[in-house]
Amino acid sequence: MSSLFISFLISAVMTLLVIRYSSLHDGMLDSDLDGVQKVHVHAVPRIGGLSIFVAVVCGGAYSVWRQPDIAKSMALIIACSCVAFAGGIVEDFTKSVSPRRRLFLTMAAALLGFWLLDARIDRIDLLSGSWMLNYAWISLPLTVLAVAGIANAINIIDGFNGLASIVALCMLLSLGYVALQVGDSFVLIAALLVAGAVAGFFIWNYPAGLIFMGDGGAYFLGFMLGELAILLVMRNPQVSSWYPALLLIYPCFETLFSAYRRFFLRGQSPGMPDGIHLHSLIFRRLVLWAVGRRDARNLTRRNSLTSPYLWLLSLMAVGPATLLWRHTWALMICCGLFVLTYIWLYSRIIRFKSPRWLILRKKHR
Repeated sequence: MSSLFISFLISAVMTLLVIRYSSLHDGMLDSDLDGVQKVHVHAVPRIGGLSIFVAVVCGGAYSVWRQPDIAKSMALIIACSCVAFAGGIVEDFTKSVSPRRRLFLTMAAALLGFWLLDARIDRIDLLSGSWMLNYAWISLPLTVLAVAGIANAINIIDGFNGLASIVALCMLLSLGYVALQVGDSFVLIAALLVAGAVAGFFIWNYPAGLIFMGDGGAYFLGFMLGELAILLVMRNPQVSSWYPALLLIYPCFETLFSAYRRFFLRGQSPGMPDGIHLHSLIFRRLVLWAVGRRDARNLTRRNSLTSPYLWLLSLMAVGPATLLWRHTWALMICCGLFVLTYIWLYSRIIRFKSPRWLILRKKHR
């Protein structure tokens, strides 16, 4: 647990310093207020991912000093993550790295993890037995696409104060818990390190939105979640391969559903940003009546009221995954139930038929 507290303190202090001195460099600020997915009304520093990354690196050095047997694995996973983080953080500063290039860099990071860490999807559990992926020509592309997809998914849900950070934090704590159950000290320490760094960032991001995670933070967190989930399953056969599938299903299904909606239903590029993600619909149609006019204070309040809806939705998957991590059949059922719940909720909200008990309304005195 000391690793978690060390990374938390470093992240919290560094995030505060970034907020304090962000005005010295315009590149640190998200000053584009007119984008389709923008819901803030003044420039905000968008390099919170830098604090998270530095906290993990420093916390990792402390953990290696305390437990030298994880030194090689810790160094390798941080080295691999640098590639994914670099594309995001350069975009945060320069706004000149295309989504395609960021995705390519994340895939390159996953490729490094495949060769250096042996982080590969090597089996898919079935109701009776497992399908072993013994050939690199199957395992390699599947692993690279999975890790890059998870990183991109975390970036997609990073649209409101506290949303991506709490979703990632819950997933990391779940990974740590399961790693503890199976005695995997590296995955346990790495998950706690990243969780502590995310928590240190979160206290400044929610509810006031004093700083944003940015692409660097989102791609770094997504990469670490994907790598640690794969390592946990690969190194511990008692953990079902459906555990990470359910654990990560909210951001991943959000991404797949958005791609389907844009390409097949609207005839647009799957990478084209729009304002009808589930979290955007909740912001516009469920919490709209909970605050007053559209000024800075009330817009921030609406922003902060949106995230808890998605925290609860994510916990509908994270909770069962954490409890049922070895039971393949139960995990598969829960995956199906989550998909049905998501589609039901989205279809109700998009057709202006949101259940009344979900709508927040302003209290009259």
